[in-house]
Amino acid sequence: MTDTPGWASPGSAPSDGPNPGVSGPADPSGRPNPAQPADRPGQAPQEPGTKWSEEQPPPGQWSAPTGPTDPAGPAAPGQAPPPPPGPGWGTQPPGGPGGYGGPGGYGGPAGYGGYGGWGGPPPAAKPGVIPLRPLGVGEILDGAVSTMRTHWRTVLGISLTVAVLTEVIVVLLQGLVLDDTSTEALNDPSATLGELSRAMGDALLSSTVVFAVSLVGTVAATALLTTVTSRAVLGRPVTAGEAWRDARPQVLKLFGLICVLLLIAVGIVTVGTLPGILVAAAGSGGAGIALTLLGVLGAGVVALWLMIRFSLASPALMLEKQGITKAMSRSAKLVRGSWWRIFGIQLLATIIANVVASIVVIPFTFLAAALSGDGVSGFLNGAGDFGWTFLIVSGVGSVIGSMITFPITAGVGVLLYIDQRIRREALDLELARAAGVQDHGPGATPGS
Repeated sequence: MTDTPGWASPGSAPSDGPNPGVSGPADPSGRPNPAQPADRPGQAPQEPGTKWSEEQPPPGQWSAPTGPTDPAGPAAPGQAPPPPPGPGWGTQPPGGPGGYGGPGGYGGPAGYGGYGGWGGPPPAAKPGVIPLRPLGVGEILDGAVSTMRTHWRTVLGISLTVAVLTEVIVVLLQGLVLDDTSTEALNDPSATLGELSRAMGDALLSSTVVFAVSLVGTVAATALLTTVTSRAVLGRPVTAGEAWRDARPQVLKLFGLICVLLLIAVGIVTVGTLPGILVAAAGSGGAGIALTLLGVLGAGVVALWLMIRFSLASPALMLEKQGITKAMSRSAKLVRGSWWRIFGIQLLATIIANVVASIVVIPFTFLAAALSGDGVSGFLNGAGDFGWTFLIVSGVGSVIGSMITFPITAGVGVLLYIDQRIRREALDLELARAAGVQDHGPGATPGS
């Protein structure tokens, strides 16, 4: 065996030391002098390695050599003996079993980071609300909440303003315009087909108007909060005015993008349900209903797949200053191969945001019903008097709920977009330069 310099086994002669039958005075480097005879008068021959055995310190007291050694022999004079390998060499690295030489090999059970017992790779830079590396699910959700907590004045100011304006318009429309629409026929078993049709039309009109107004508010909040979140990633504050100046050129494009996506979804559902409706109209009621349900199911799957595929188009449009078509193309490229992951994260964020908002909205709704004419029982039976008191009190709850849902949903969308670009395009390097981070490298713990 040939040991590397400074790592010879304790108690053994160097691998290329003197032969057993040859010994003599050694030169200062420790090598035997071949010019001298093996045995000299008056001097007993010595076995190789005897002095190593006598001079070595007890196990656990070896220290690393402090200077160069001769590759062919022991440490140079004046230097500490080389550290021996093996279990008798004192303490293991501070990394424990996961360090160098642990049960997991070089990386140990913790993977490459197992050599963190020696210090580990440098952690990823974190100038703002997220570390600049691929993110895990928890880090994306935490980043959205941290943005709201760190820049709460700007985030809650934008959310409150948009929610109040949106809810005021909705309440005025429901109280002044849509209040005359009659939907009582939907709860009347003796209502004729014409009355049911008019009631369904009125309900559809009311829902469409409220949805359109809410959509405008959502688009405005998303546009402004996208700018805030992107600045929060760099650790830079931004005011509501700065966010508006940055987002204003793209707001109309963002509204157009949302409308295009809605039209795509409605078109797919219409195409899926149309065959069943035609069959039912031709007289085959049972077959028509079955075909309609099957069409709705298939169309819903296709529409959901496309909506997730284009779910990153909004931040791409706002942050890359793209057009509608280019933003949709960018989203499809970023989502490719990660559809299920993005779907799961967005679904989880939506559930969390709506559960938190419901904790606020539901009590306000019951309070509004209790303060109305027919009370909570009338509200639960669907026959309550939804007057101004009910609309105003429930509207206050909706405003508070929107203040919670807007930042979470917009923040998760932006952070998902940034995460996908970090994974595919090394955006973290560009973000590090923009944030003024020096010597940024990959982080120690990649996201999931």
